Amino acid sequence: MAKTMIERFITSLLVVAGSMVLVFCIIYVLPGDPVLSMLDPASATPEMIANLRHQLGLDQPFYVQFGRYFAGVLHGDFGRSMINSDPVLPKIVTHFPATLGLTLASTLISVVLGVLLGVLSAIHRNKWIDIVARLVGLFGISMPTFWSGILLILIFSVSLGWFPAMGSEGLATLVLPSLTLGIVGAGFIVRMVRNSMLEVIGEPFIVTLRSKGLPERAVMYRHALRNALIPAITIIGIHIGDLMAGTVVVETVFSRQGIGRIIADAIMAKDLPVVQGVVFFSALVYVAVNFLVDLSYSLIDPRVRRSH
Repeated sequence: MAKTMIERFITSLLVVAGSMVLVFCIIYVLPGDPVLSMLDPASATPEMIANLRHQLGLDQPFYVQFGRYFAGVLHGDFGRSMINSDPVLPKIVTHFPATLGLTLASTLISVVLGVLLGVLSAIHRNKWIDIVARLVGLFGISMPTFWSGILLILIFSVSLGWFPAMGSEGLATLVLPSLTLGIVGAGFIVRMVRNSMLEVIGEPFIVTLRSKGLPERAVMYRHALRNALIPAITIIGIHIGDLMAGTVVVETVFSRQGIGRIIADAIMAKDLPVVQGVVFFSALVYVAVNFLVDLSYSLIDPRVRRSH
C-alpha cells in the first residue's frame, strides 16, 4: 500500500512539472507583446520598449526565461504582476479562500443532491422519481453556468429578493453561485451513481444478501451503495478540479473576488505572470485533489487495500 502511494505521489509530481512546462510554453507562444500593454503606445519609443523588455527578462532565450521561472517557483516566487508589480503568489493566496469556499459549497450540493437522486433513481427504476432524477441530471449537464447563474439571479435576487446577486462577503452571497456550480456537478453524479447502482444491484452477492433476509434498506445503502461509490468518487474528484476552472465564469457573473475573477481580469489586461501563476496554482490543487481521491479508494473498498 505504501509503495503504491509513493508511486502515485511521484506521478503527481511529474504531472505538476509537466503542467508547469505546458503553461509556460503556452504563455510564451501567445501572440502579442505584453510590454506594449504596459506602456502608452502613443508615447512609447523603441528604446523604452527595449529597456522594459530587458528589465523583465523578456529578451532572454526561452530556456533562460523558463529556468528563472522554475527556480522562482521552487522558492515560492510566482513572479510579479506586470500591471502593478505586486507579487503573484500572495495575491492568489489572498483571494483563494473565496474560491475554496465556493468550491466546497458547490461540491457539497453536488454530492448530496447527486448521490441522493442517483440512488433513488436506481431503486425506483422507470418510476416518476427516476424520471425526475434523470431530468435533473440532463438539466445540470446541458445548461451552461453563465446562463443558469443569470437565471438564478433573475429569480431569487431580482424577483424574490431572497439573496444578494453580487459580492463575496457573508454566507448569503455564497448561495446562488454555489447552486449554479452545484447543479452542474449533480447532473454528472446522478448519472454515474444511477448506472453504478443498477450494475451493482444485479450482482450475485446482492441476491445472496436478500436471500439471507437482510433488510432491503441495509442491502441498498450499506452494501450496494458502498460498492457503487468508487466510480462516483472518481467523478467527484474530477468535478472538484473542474470547479476550480469553472469559477472563472461564475465569479465573473456574481462579481466574487476569487482566483477565477483574478485570472479573468488578468487576461483582459494581458497580465501574463498572473495568468501563469493562477493556472499553475489551479493545476497544483487539481493534482492534490486527485491524489486524495486515490487515497480514499482504499478506505471505501477493502478489495483495493488487499490488491495493493
